[in-house]
Amino acid sequence: MTFVPYCAANLEGVSNLFAIEGEFLRAEEVETGLINTTWLVTYERDCGEQNRYILQRINETVFGEPLEVMRNVECVTRHINWKVLRVKKDAGGHTLNLYPGRGGKSFVQDPGGGIWRCYNFIEGCRTYDVVENTRQAYQAAHAFGAFQDLVSDLAPDEIVEVIPDFHNTPKRFEQLMEIVKKDPVGRAGEVRPELDFICDLERDMSRLVRRYREGRLPLRVTHNDTKINNVLFDIETDQAVCVIDLDTVMPGLSLYDFGDLVRTAVNPAEEDERDLDRVQMRMPIFEALVEGFLNSAGAVLTDEEVSLLAQSGKVIALELGMRFLADYLNGDNYFRTRREGQNLDRARTQLKLAEKIDGSQDEMEAFVKKVAQR
Repeated sequence: MTFVPYCAANLEGVSNLFAIEGEFLRAEEVETGLINTTWLVTYERDCGEQNRYILQRINETVFGEPLEVMRNVECVTRHINWKVLRVKKDAGGHTLNLYPGRGGKSFVQDPGGGIWRCYNFIEGCRTYDVVENTRQAYQAAHAFGAFQDLVSDLAPDEIVEVIPDFHNTPKRFEQLMEIVKKDPVGRAGEVRPELDFICDLERDMSRLVRRYREGRLPLRVTHNDTKINNVLFDIETDQAVCVIDLDTVMPGLSLYDFGDLVRTAVNPAEEDERDLDRVQMRMPIFEALVEGFLNSAGAVLTDEEVSLLAQSGKVIALELGMRFLADYLNGDNYFRTRREGQNLDRARTQLKLAEKIDGSQDEMEAFVKKVAQR
């Protein structure tokens, strides 16, 4: 099945399949995210009150089993809401909730076979693509740490691995090397420096998977896409409100979650930055991430997990660099692109960040140890 996004003109029919009160007014496409197509739909109730909802179609090209994605999302949102209600007695609108389709399921299927879901829209919030200060870094890390804490008693076998080997970094390396050999669109010759750098750090990228295979790291329910723009911030207070984008929730390692947050937050440059001199490893931001994550998730993390926090950012930067580079060499058919060479720029940015993190490794490890000993 080929993924074909909808246009605003035919969103009314899809959104009316969900149990939303009122009449459809309008739909506006949300042009963020690299995978799914997202719409903000507005309904008006009989009393004149207008409410907004998030409508998404799952990209079945990326998620070959979209019903398994929905099973995971439903399981995790139900568990988190149960935990929040037990503690706070009131979710307060600050958790994700799925609106059922009119048949009672957590999704609907359009005439073309596409799978759609509908979330509550949390008003008064915004997202950031780049961390602007240590407060935002702390808040984001605290939010993802809280997510880890909330699902710490949810057994990993309760959810499905929707993208096999998603964070298997050594396998990502093997896949990249296979694509280089095949060179399907004739681009391998222009990326020799990037490939040489990756090969030089092959041992580092295997560290987390190796520790897991040795039984030294636990398998957990993890978010697997902990970018800063997957946290909603209150517009007035700038406090983290809610973690979003649960499509990649799977069994995994907590260190990949923290590492992906480091990858996103410490670098002030855009993810597809062309000027690599702008790529940085901001130590104050890293320190705020450590403080926030350990303050909310420290009680459920093992000593081994904590000891590897400082190394996780480099591993995930290498992994993402390889994924972007592989997609570029394959003809740009996975990540959404808006211009020629965007995936190559994304890859180069991640690899430069891995180099920057590598140069700060000793200082990072010393800070993690200091916080963990408090």
